[in-house]
Amino acid sequence: MTDGPYCPMEVASRVFGGKWKPGILFRLIERSHRYGELKRDMPWISERVLIRQLKELVADGIVHREDYKQVPPRVEYSMTEHGMSLAPLLKAMADWGDTHFSKTRSA
Repeated sequence: MTDGPYCPMEVASRVFGGKWKPGILFRLIERSHRYGELKRDMPWISERVLIRQLKELVADGIVHREDYKQVPPRVEYSMTEHGMSLAPLLKAMADWGDTHFSKTRSA
């Protein structure tokens, strides 16, 4: 966080904002996903960026990473209890996106 006045929107934007994090989180509110599932479901994100975003979400306590220590590797990502508090916001954002898409597509 920067020095100066506290801004809750800056904090929220840093933790779950940006280009890719909302989409990752939206998928995780329904169920846990393996890395490969997320990659297939979001092919527009490079592997490097997806890995970095997941690491940041884990570090911020929003997502849990479970490594099953198997060969081949099996890692699952799921929302933490704290992360699940974002579910209503993410669903509202998705609903708005659907409405906006419908309105602008027909225009």
